[in-house]
Amino acid sequence: MSQSDSSFALTRRSLLVGAALSCALPHAASAEPAGFDQWREAFRAKARAKGISDQTYNRVMGRIEPDMSVFRKMQKQPEFHEQLWQYINRRVSDWRITAGREALRQNEAVFAKIERDFGVERGTLLALWGVESAYGDPLVQQNHMRPVFPSLAALAWNEPRRRSYWETELINALTIVQRGWSTPDEMRGSWAGAMGHTQWMPEVWLNVGIDYDGDGRVSPFGRPDDALGSTARFLVNRGKYRRGEHWGYEVRAPGLSGGATRSYAAWAEAGVTRADGRPFPLPGASAQLWIPVDGGPAFLIGPNFMAVKSYNPSMNYALAICHLGDRILGAPPFLNPFPGSERALTLAEVKELQTRLTALGFDTGGTDGRVGNDTMKAVRDFQLKAGLLPADGYGGLKVLARLRQGS
Repeated sequence: MSQSDSSFALTRRSLLVGAALSCALPHAASAEPAGFDQWREAFRAKARAKGISDQTYNRVMGRIEPDMSVFRKMQKQPEFHEQLWQYINRRVSDWRITAGREALRQNEAVFAKIERDFGVERGTLLALWGVESAYGDPLVQQNHMRPVFPSLAALAWNEPRRRSYWETELINALTIVQRGWSTPDEMRGSWAGAMGHTQWMPEVWLNVGIDYDGDGRVSPFGRPDDALGSTARFLVNRGKYRRGEHWGYEVRAPGLSGGATRSYAAWAEAGVTRADGRPFPLPGASAQLWIPVDGGPAFLIGPNFMAVKSYNPSMNYALAICHLGDRILGAPPFLNPFPGSERALTLAEVKELQTRLTALGFDTGGTDGRVGNDTMKAVRDFQLKAGLLPADGYGGLKVLARLRQGS
């Protein structure tokens, strides 16, 4: 990754984690920042120097109020602490697998075109789409996204540790409006400004986004073509994704520890085999042995695993994406389970769990088989009431069994 790209690695999910862990609340800083109205007028000059017209600036910033809730979001620690197997199960859910197959059916031509143009496997893109926005579900946009300009303005004004970054992203967002690619009302996203089907920051929208559906503008909203094509371009350009290579494989590696990188042929000579017994299709390609949990499944991970990791610098995230992509395309669960793990609930079982919790007065936010924070909070509250420890919010087989007992 180049220097310019390395700064981007902090702009998607890692900036959320890094900011949360490192920043004190801005208004607790020693130097009191200027009032927002004063800052807004002073910032006009910076925007103008970057080519933003007064007309665009007035349209977007004229009456804007800063969304001060972003600072609470920055400091908020994770509410639920998951073991890796729980993390994987929750993201590689029966709902995401089923919905991913339907998303592929509806967009087969787009994925085929992307594979021709960029060489990125459809499973990887489907998984990114499913995890980032539940395949573009309008309810996610409506219930969990907010207007990005009030958020970015608050951060550019009053977040001292990374102010230059937030100022740049605010100007990027203004540029998008000025180009006519979107409107302030349409630009809704996370508190940090990530938007659309695959959660682009404004910088990615401007510099990586492409008009893949040929409608004359680049947009992460609406039809998924632009978002999916541009995400493939991101993986190739910034993640160095390699055409024709799979991300890696679950393997059996008796007596070996992780860390080394060799060719698949060399790994085979060392006694490493695929868990399913099939041969490695590209013996000359290189891969690293990774054993994330002692006694759990082992993996040979190649450059395309790291390409996914460029999208979010978490090994767990990359494993979840790669495994979900495989599952959507028909692969089985990991053959060697994680220690202490349990299988993921089926879609019908998740719906039953949600229905039973709701009947007992625990609000799951719906009974559609999708597990979000509402369901996890309901599970945790039930665990506490039923004495099921640890009360970790994970709705698995043990919780469902207790619910079926009528507790």
